[in-house]
Amino acid sequence: MSRKEDFTKHISEGYFFKGQSIILGGAILDGEAIPDAHVKIPLKTFNRHGLIAGATGTGKTKTIQVLSEQLSTFGIPVLMMDIKGDFSGIAKEGEEKPFITERHTKINIPYSTARFPVELMTLSEQNGVRLRATISEFGPVLFSRILNLNDTQAGVVSVIFKYCDDNKMPLLDLKDIKKVINYITEEGKDEIEEHYGKISTSTTGTILRKIIELEQQGADLFFGEMSFDVEDLIRIDENGKGYINILQLTDIQDKPKLFSTFMLSLLAEIYQQMPEKGDSDQPELVIFIDEAHLIFNEASKTLLEQIETIVKLIRSKGIGIYFITQNPIDIPNGVLAQLGLKIQHALRAFTANDRKAIKQTADNYPTSDYYKTDEILTSLGIGEALVTALNEKGIPTPLAATMMRAPMSRMDVLTESEIQEINNKSKLVKKYSELIDRESAYEMLNKKITIIEQEDSEQEQKQESQKQQNQQPSTASVVGKSVLKVLTSATFIRGAFGVLTKMFKK
Repeated sequence: MSRKEDFTKHISEGYFFKGQSIILGGAILDGEAIPDAHVKIPLKTFNRHGLIAGATGTGKTKTIQVLSEQLSTFGIPVLMMDIKGDFSGIAKEGEEKPFITERHTKINIPYSTARFPVELMTLSEQNGVRLRATISEFGPVLFSRILNLNDTQAGVVSVIFKYCDDNKMPLLDLKDIKKVINYITEEGKDEIEEHYGKISTSTTGTILRKIIELEQQGADLFFGEMSFDVEDLIRIDENGKGYINILQLTDIQDKPKLFSTFMLSLLAEIYQQMPEKGDSDQPELVIFIDEAHLIFNEASKTLLEQIETIVKLIRSKGIGIYFITQNPIDIPNGVLAQLGLKIQHALRAFTANDRKAIKQTADNYPTSDYYKTDEILTSLGIGEALVTALNEKGIPTPLAATMMRAPMSRMDVLTESEIQEINNKSKLVKKYSELIDRESAYEMLNKKITIIEQEDSEQEQKQESQKQQNQQPSTASVVGKSVLKVLTSATFIRGAFGVLTKMFKK
């Protein structure tokens, strides 16, 4: 058996699955695509998470597009966190071009064009479905971790949430929690100290500064009502295709804290809301997080631990999470160890540090008799990648350099008119467009402070009136003094007159 025949058998057996699977492309040996050596991913293991890595311009976005198309075709919804804004074309049919036809001929996979159902979402004021969450939904633990608070400060946040729960004051947005912090350090200081213990003003001051920092990154647009229902991510269109939900994040690239805040809250909400799925044949939802290093670079140790925990647990709910970044070393080891699928596009070695990073990357992949991993990582072309997945038994598949299939949808962005067309037809845009500002902690405390101020004013007026009454003599007292004065004067006159009379008589 020739080396090529041996390799074809090696890949065909390694990527043979009984259940449904997605075809990524055809395996490559010695720079040549092998037509019958298809590289696949079983749907059953898509909840085991994954990594898509590679240098800029090597084809990562097109790989995500291919995966999203295939998942949607199987009726599996997708959430794509689109930092660069180059993913929206999936809503429109692609165009068959000579280079695409040639590629698909080489890997022996038929090509056709298609469009997919899309919802455009936003955390800001861009056109699309507005995503919001309330402070109460975060809870004190998660909110404290996002703010990177120490144990003492986190304890005060817990007191704030407890006080608001006890007094039925909803914490909906940032102005609510800022108002509570101001209240417990000023007007309500005695009330809090009596029922919950003494709170240091320096601690509340630190918490307030952290909240303002988050607010300056645009979080005031994210916190509020109406809250996004995660069930709206899991929708199928009339043709049985899963919706591809594209979260437009082009305007928050310089706001990593807001990005990580949203991502963590969404994952936590999905984990809490979704039922346990156990060992199902396909995932309920697949999430792609582009430019994942933006999350991890800014995350505190406690936040990283929270992310790692959720990544471990959420797969039992049928949710797959896929991180997209330039290099696997951007992902913390605790998270990287949870990722079953790895698609590694080309890396470039311009410096000694680059070569060291490539060596580290190569060590993350299974050894192969057909490739020198560190060498092939720098020689892969655009639209080619090293792939290893998990088979249906959870065992890593053989390492395969792969010529990826081309997307069926448009490999370009939507125009403004096309975006507007999608939003005009969207039921979710209408559902979440209204900003609700019902009575919450801010308004309730303002009323309470007004009442306190009125009571204090009335008490001051009462005390002032009493003081004036105490200082002013009564009418009876004045009359008595006047009479006494008159009598005293009359007596004096009579006495003096008597003396004078006696003197004249003499």
